[in-house]
Amino acid sequence: MKLNVVGGVFLVLVVAVLIVAYSSVFTVYQTQQALVVRLGQPVRVVSVPGLNVKLPFVDTVIAIDKRILDLEAPAQEVIASDQKRLVVDAFARYRIQDPLRFYQTLGSIQGANSQLAILLNSALRRVLGEVTFSHVVRDQRAELMARIRGLVDTEAAGYGISVVDVRIRRADLPEQNSQAVYQRMQTERQREAAEFRAQGAQRAQEIRSRADRDVTVLIADATSKSEQIRGEGDSTRNKIFAEAFNRDPDFFGFYRSMQAYEASMRHNDTRLLLKPDTSFFRYFNDPFGRQKGDASQARPPGAQSPAASR
Repeated sequence: MKLNVVGGVFLVLVVAVLIVAYSSVFTVYQTQQALVVRLGQPVRVVSVPGLNVKLPFVDTVIAIDKRILDLEAPAQEVIASDQKRLVVDAFARYRIQDPLRFYQTLGSIQGANSQLAILLNSALRRVLGEVTFSHVVRDQRAELMARIRGLVDTEAAGYGISVVDVRIRRADLPEQNSQAVYQRMQTERQREAAEFRAQGAQRAQEIRSRADRDVTVLIADATSKSEQIRGEGDSTRNKIFAEAFNRDPDFFGFYRSMQAYEASMRHNDTRLLLKPDTSFFRYFNDPFGRQKGDASQARPPGAQSPAASR
């Protein structure tokens, strides 16, 4: 009976020792740093990974993450210096640098995110309110993010936090402003297109007028040259006719009359309203072309008629 009682007491003592021993040690992992609190008062900070000891049932170990943490701030409207509204979506990366101060001021990651979100929004409004819309969107975005990070880091140092980076993910106009800007851009592009079309039409008209002028000049030159050549040809023809007439006037008269007959008496077109005794038909009545009562047309005896000589 006594052996059973002694064995039970020993067993209880062993269990108590194990509990006390288990409560006296704690493990700090690679991604953590530990704050030892004794009766509500911070005692020490353990940042080296490994196994550590504490007072059992008196000390409390609070694990604090030492990795880089994320802060996703909600999108907010900011008014730039040129009075344009911007919808800014930003985020931050931070690390808990001083666990003791962090615990004393904020106490938890949720509290840190809430306070940093306020600091980030304030820094965004302060920095972006001093520059224009184009600087935020295009020209000085990297410099502005560096300034915002510096402001947030300075203010967050009092909470034991070091801000690693601040980035502006998106900086756009509000939806209604975007539509207005789009309409203005569309109107401007349409105006430029109309201007380009007007300039093209003017240029086309100038080219067309120049081409018409060149065509008119070329046609006038060609007409002048053709008239000159035609005049030279007519002169040569008249010269040939004059030489032929001087050589044999009777034959020349006969030949010209035959050409006139051929030109006037075509197929299906032989209607002539002339007197029978007109001089146009004199070779029909006399092969020498003599008319009645015309003694000057008499030929010497033995002379051949033009038709016979031909």
